[in-house]
Order: sequence, then C-alpha cells, then structure tokens
Amino acid sequence: MDNTLSPGLYIVATPIGNLGDITLRSVETLRMVSAVACEDTRVTGKLLHHLGIKQRLIRYDDHAGEGDRERLLALMMDEPVALVSDAGTPLISDPGYRLVRTARERGIAVTSLPGPNAAVVGMTLSGLPNDRFLFAGFLPNKAKAREDTLTALGQVPATLVFYETAPRLDAALAAIEAVLPGREVAVARELTKKFEECRTGTPGALAAHYAAHPPKGEIVLLIAPPGEEAAPSDFDVDALLRAALADAKPSQAAAAVAKATGLDRKTLYARAMELK
Repeated sequence: MDNTLSPGLYIVATPIGNLGDITLRSVETLRMVSAVACEDTRVTGKLLHHLGIKQRLIRYDDHAGEGDRERLLALMMDEPVALVSDAGTPLISDPGYRLVRTARERGIAVTSLPGPNAAVVGMTLSGLPNDRFLFAGFLPNKAKAREDTLTALGQVPATLVFYETAPRLDAALAAIEAVLPGREVAVARELTKKFEECRTGTPGALAAHYAAHPPKGEIVLLIAPPGEEAAPSDFDVDALLRAALADAKPSQAAAAVAKATGLDRKTLYARAMELK
C-alpha cells in the first residue's frame, strides 16, 4: 500500500466483536487518514488504542446536523478522512448516507473498504436459503407498524434479514408468529464473540426458548422465504419443555410452551412431568 492517501472519504468497516477481524488495509488506512469520523469517540478510541493508532476523532452520529456534515466535506476536499461506525460496515443501519451522497455529488472521491457485517455473518450461519436475501434494517417499535412491515415483506421470495435488540426479541418473534406462522426463523447473536449462537426453529419455539433463557447482545433475526415453513417435531417440543423446566415448574413450563406453540396444554403438562 502507498504511504500516502489521496484526499476524499474512506468508508472503513470495523469489527463487530472479535477485534482480529479488522483487515490489514483498514488498519493502514486508519493510520494514514487525517481524521476519523465516528459515532462514539469512546468506542472508536478503544479500537484505535488496541491497534496502536493515535488519530484525530470527529463525532458524526444520528444527531449530526448540516453544519457537522459541511465541516467534514470541507476537510475531505483537501485531506483523507475515514468514516467508521461503532461496529461493522458504516451506513448499514448506521449514519453516513447523506455524507456519502453529498460527497459524490460534489465530486469528492469515495472509497469503501470491505469488512465485517453482522447481517452477512448471520446469513451465512443460519442455514436459510442464501441465493436471495433482503436486508430490512430494524423492525418498527410499534406493534401495528411491526406487523404491517412483516405483512408487506412476508411474500418476498427471499430470506428476510433484520437487526434486533435483546429486549425487543420477544415482541418481534410474537409478530412473526402472528403474521407468518410456521415460517422458519433464525436468531443469530453475539456474533464473532465467545458466546456466539445461531438458533433456528419456528417463531413460537424460539420465543419459548428465549423466555426461559433471556438473550443478551445485538441480534440478527432472519426469516425463511415463503414455502420454507418448519413444522415443529416431537424433538422440538421436548427441547422447548426442557428449556422451560430449567427455571419453572411443569405446569408453568407447559403453559409457556402452549402459549408459544399453540399446542394442547394438558398434553404438554403430561410430557413435562415425564421429562421432569
């Protein structure tokens, strides 16, 4: 790599968990730019300290205004400036769209360095069809809007990929069960970290599991295309009951699994007693 960079904007992907995932090209670029625009200077500062890089940091997040953007654009007319997010590839459900668009309109060179992306990692882990997929960001917060989004996208012939947070996972799975019942779903979380997990099943089965084992961390939520419904098996039911029994009495476990799957509560209670 040259030891100088031309003026312009350099979009640099950063690790989503494992710091070893940053590319050599990204490290060299972060060393050579004149400044790094980032969401949170504390987060990016820790990464740069780990890499042994001292760099000028400029905050550029969702609250950045036109004046902030203009100052960055003016800087990158004469000097190389990097744009990073807190984790992963910038602009993917992160700030930066207007900055990149305006830079291109003004003839400022824009270079994007490929690297970590949670949506793609989740897609590759899930085992769901990957010849065609649609990334749709975060599901809406409000229940009606969430269900409307799933209804609108539910017949797209592709695996649907969303970002989600642990506190909202239960509501998201409930909405999928209501709008797209029986559709196979994958929950990928803690990606590239020590406790990485990718669990698949019906929305109800996954809801029951995470009711008994509350998740932590950022989540990639994936929904199989139409025609990829996954029917619960006896093994699925036993696994759900065992998970629920870890923290609940048989009657409570049966009630939780019945609510999540729609199966008969008495039958589930009898099976829970056998498993207990």
